Amino acid sequence: MGTLSAGLMAIAAGIALRQVDRWWFSPARGRHTPDSLRAVMRIQRERLNDVTPVLLLLGHWVEFAGWCAVAVHGGPWGCTVAALAGAVKFRHLQEVSHFAVHGVLARGGRLNTLLAEVAVHLPLGFVPVPVRRRRHVREHHPNATVAGTDPNLAELHAAGLRPGATTARCLLGMLHPLTPTGAYGTVRGLAALARVPGAGRMRAAGPVVVTTAVAALFGWEAAVFAFLLPRLLLYPQLAWMSLLVEHRWFDPERVTGPPVAVEAGRCLRLYPRNTLLALLARGTWLPYGDLYHFAHSAHPAVRWNYLPALERSLHGPAYRPHALLLGDSAVLRRHRRALATARSAGTGRRTRQDA
Repeated sequence: MGTLSAGLMAIAAGIALRQVDRWWFSPARGRHTPDSLRAVMRIQRERLNDVTPVLLLLGHWVEFAGWCAVAVHGGPWGCTVAALAGAVKFRHLQEVSHFAVHGVLARGGRLNTLLAEVAVHLPLGFVPVPVRRRRHVREHHPNATVAGTDPNLAELHAAGLRPGATTARCLLGMLHPLTPTGAYGTVRGLAALARVPGAGRMRAAGPVVVTTAVAALFGWEAAVFAFLLPRLLLYPQLAWMSLLVEHRWFDPERVTGPPVAVEAGRCLRLYPRNTLLALLARGTWLPYGDLYHFAHSAHPAVRWNYLPALERSLHGPAYRPHALLLGDSAVLRRHRRALATARSAGTGRRTRQDA
């Protein structure tokens, strides 16, 4: 019980460490609440630093160590909770590194890259930060939902979410990381890291080193339930769910004009008025501004702390679903209908041509 108590104390300590960065960047701290892009950028430039981001990332790993202790000393329930918590931790770390890729985690550009590599990409087995920056910042952001150009849409298509997909194929595609094909793809992606340009032969060894260290420091239960199971199955599914609710992938409105108008036509905003579900999403699978993807897409250089305030000053998007799965406007139902409509339209075209 003493070791379990130490684990719970580590969890509390990790959470406390993260609050330093939250407090420093809080939009509520100061005389004026930022209510425009100019005000947000002014405050962000004044507060960017190289200390609180280190405490933020350290806090996540200290908390993860606490969950490792829970897995070892908490019995079956401890293993279950640690597996879920580990998946959430990796989602949080992914989103923190996402803002480092955009250059707004820390003040220095090199430190952004270094922190993302050392604290996230290397231990979790992600591609090198420059590769991630090219794919995400240069290829995805300007071309979101554009077939043949957006790498994120290509991932969805590869999972079977493409025009012509049946309802069963759509369901499997939405659970893709949990399927045998998806799990195999995750493992294959980790093994292929050594062949990614700029990755280096040792990058694929990162998760192996972490697994070995966790097993040595805490025990096999922590290595299996707090790290391996979340990294290979649970975290990929959480990340996949976040990807599914970023955009109107299969029926975007093609709008020209300023970035806000363009993104309003291809983004969505989940849980616009359900405070409870919004808080749950922000704390688990849509952390660090991921719930506010419209505001982020319109202004990618804004740190997550200011996206809620910025969203209030923006108009759109029109599609603001209240649910992920249930209800007529739910995101996954809309995706399925959009794919089915595209299939019907495609069949109609072929019929006319054949005639």
